[in-house]
Amino acid sequence: MTFTFELLATDGKARAGIFHTPHGSIPTPVFAPVGTLATVKAIPPRDLHEMNASLILANTYHLHLRPSDDIIRDLGGLHRFMAWPGPILTDSGGFQVFSLTEINKIDDDGVTFRNHIDGSKLRFTPEVSMRIQENLGADIIMCFDQCPTPTDRTIVEQAVRRTHDWAVLCRQAHPDDSVQALFGIVQGGIFPDLREQSATFLQTLGFPGYAIGGLAVGETKQAMYDTLDITLPALPDDKPRYLMGVGEADDLAEAILRGVDIFDCVMPTRVARHGAALTPDGRINMRNLIYARDDSPLQVDCTCYCCQNFSKAYLRHLVRSKELLAHYLLSLHNIHFLIHHTQQMRQAIFEGTLQSYVDRFLQRYLQLA
Repeated sequence: MTFTFELLATDGKARAGIFHTPHGSIPTPVFAPVGTLATVKAIPPRDLHEMNASLILANTYHLHLRPSDDIIRDLGGLHRFMAWPGPILTDSGGFQVFSLTEINKIDDDGVTFRNHIDGSKLRFTPEVSMRIQENLGADIIMCFDQCPTPTDRTIVEQAVRRTHDWAVLCRQAHPDDSVQALFGIVQGGIFPDLREQSATFLQTLGFPGYAIGGLAVGETKQAMYDTLDITLPALPDDKPRYLMGVGEADDLAEAILRGVDIFDCVMPTRVARHGAALTPDGRINMRNLIYARDDSPLQVDCTCYCCQNFSKAYLRHLVRSKELLAHYLLSLHNIHFLIHHTQQMRQAIFEGTLQSYVDRFLQRYLQLA
């Protein structure tokens, strides 16, 4: 089947739709948990299914190194390998160009890496990224791009040029979107003219969806929102829009108001491993003494397995005792919290009440007077 995007409702600039893929439909807006190494840390696919996760992200660079994309291909692809029947998105490895700066060298043709596991030399090019992602077999795959420091115009200009050149090569290597949908990635830092230039150019390549990269990498929240205000109107209405690497609950609300459809982030499981829980009243540290005798759940109205069965006192005990169950329960709740938050905003779009939902949510979540 081909990939199709249905736009079902709008509320201001916000959109509710469905992105149809060979492994199922993705109701949008959607938050996708991140399974970097073909696993959402501490959470089995059964639980992701039960909390209505409809999309999972996996990482091209890391899976290429371990266990290798060839092994995953030979074992039936990512869906079979990780026992996840629903849609999967793989990133291109471009973000590792940014995050592993100390062990890579970028040129106009690609990136030379030092393998962070054993120090061996690796070479990533647009064609290599496409081959790896085709081996992995995800539904949505990403163009290889350069994610720059967003505030240095000289660096950003060079990154935009390379990202466009590499997008052409990715399109040539992957011209058929019937099995895997290739998304282009808009770069441009915080500079409005570069963002508009990037969005305009990428549309000439006819991608079935467009990602917004290079945000949430050091700029202020307001700078990110201002950049979305410029970028989103430059993208087509009939294609999904994916904001890469963003998952804070307030950022989801602000971005959905502006017209973003797809999100992913490692944050909910990462903070869980450090003993933090996401709640409507903001992030709380389960190590705090105030929870030692607290018999209430993390969130009274939450339907996740953690909140339905365990108290804050018990969770604090697990965290302080360094029990692995703490990672599972807090990760489960945090992912459920963000998925439910996004689903509530989707429903509010249908009802035409998104702005009032966001205002109420942010006032409580950010503890606004």
